[in-house]
Amino acid sequence: MYSYQTEPLTDFTNPENVQKYKDALALVEGYMGETYPLIINGEHVVTDDLYTSYNPANHNEIIGYVHQANEAVAEIAMEAALKTFETWKKVPAKVRADVLFKAAAILRRRRFEFNALMTKEAGKPWIEADADTAEAIDFLEYYGRQMIAIEEADKQVLSRRNVERNEFMYIPLGVAAVITPWNFPTAILTGMTSAAVVAGNTVLLKPAITTQVIAYKFMEVLHEAGLPDGVVNFIPGDGPEIGEWMVQHPQTRFVSFTGSKAVGQIINLNAAKIQKGQKWLKRVIAEMGGKDAMLVDGDADTELAAESIVKAAFGFSGQKCSACSRAIIHQDVYDEVVAKIKEKTEALRVGDPRDFDNFMGPLNDEKAFEKVTSYIEIGRQEGTLLTGGTSRKDVGWFVDPTVIIDCDPESRIMQEEVFGPVLAVTKVSSFQEGLDVANNTEYGLTGAVISNNRMHLEQARHEFHVGNLYFNRKCTGAIVGYQPFGGFNMSGTDSKAGGPDYLLLHMQAKSISEWL
Repeated sequence: MYSYQTEPLTDFTNPENVQKYKDALALVEGYMGETYPLIINGEHVVTDDLYTSYNPANHNEIIGYVHQANEAVAEIAMEAALKTFETWKKVPAKVRADVLFKAAAILRRRRFEFNALMTKEAGKPWIEADADTAEAIDFLEYYGRQMIAIEEADKQVLSRRNVERNEFMYIPLGVAAVITPWNFPTAILTGMTSAAVVAGNTVLLKPAITTQVIAYKFMEVLHEAGLPDGVVNFIPGDGPEIGEWMVQHPQTRFVSFTGSKAVGQIINLNAAKIQKGQKWLKRVIAEMGGKDAMLVDGDADTELAAESIVKAAFGFSGQKCSACSRAIIHQDVYDEVVAKIKEKTEALRVGDPRDFDNFMGPLNDEKAFEKVTSYIEIGRQEGTLLTGGTSRKDVGWFVDPTVIIDCDPESRIMQEEVFGPVLAVTKVSSFQEGLDVANNTEYGLTGAVISNNRMHLEQARHEFHVGNLYFNRKCTGAIVGYQPFGGFNMSGTDSKAGGPDYLLLHMQAKSISEWL
């Protein structure tokens, strides 16, 4: 079997690839408006409740209708997952991994379709959507190989000659409640689900409500890849109802969640409560967002700094937990970097992501739009509006890239997660002060330092308290297998998705000794 390699990104300077994307958009538009059921134990299930998924770039365009789970059908899904676990947990790791490898091959064939569907349902520009699908393929390929390696490593414990034979193995936990986000509706959904599955667990999958059609299409991939019925049960629904039910159910063995800090805190609290009939302490694997900073040193390459900040702040409209929302700039280069940030930000095109030339698309939904625009008003009061600040919602949920400078490090715009295209900028008088400001937040996900001072980089290596730290590059774009992703503090449980120990969170270790 060949070694793991990251999936190449699509070259859109090639006219053939541009045409493939346009053809895929036409394909997706051809099945928009269809209705999608729940999938429980391989059976299609319908309910009385339908959710309408809209295009965030065009309120009048319906992506599809998705049946929503209630507690009664969710209980049926739990029973199916529990029953299937008894057989799936005994399937050899290599066989489970082969399902992932097959799913990766199918995603490659359907890559442009998934890209186009994300452009439509999630508002992702072409390049962002393509990277999303590529990352999903990476997760499948990487976790499949990791699981095989883990099973082979089980045999490496020591035995005592003529005394005892010892074995050490990792066994799956049980039924997983997998609750996925809307901002990486293919990549993170694929990674979270496939990690649980390849480790031998069964899954209740509740995708984010605004990207449920994408999740259904992923279920098609799993079915075609040969995943047995009942291993993943698709139960989309309302978060406060179905999500909380999954977390609190006594038969749920662990919860895998990516989303907001507020929801993650509730999940962690509810999972800790022992329910009647529960025999274990539930594990929580959580990634909960960030307030990520890029620190620019006094000797930094100002062009590199501005370019990196703008890309990290406004890629996918800032709707990434890793997005740069704080720029901390040394006073010696502050004016120069700010001027370049303004120039580069104002050069960005905003509009329907169906148009390749638009760098930024819409926000996710009306709720996100209202939150982001309210924070822009807060920023106007706390700092100086450099550029942007405008928005429109007549057709889609569009907010222009916004930069607010001269912010106090303690201000709300510097402390609270906005999750949109809003960058707060502050000036510092020394590198040490910059580190202090960078660490002055309850989050700790990503961060970056732009500097030519080796001693400052070494200082940041030890003192910049984030789970993913980058030097002389942007703070977004972690690659599976190369930059395991997960943060400190209120950014989550530092689970390091796409890393060598991530699958171990989905299993428990068992030691067996036989006296000879």
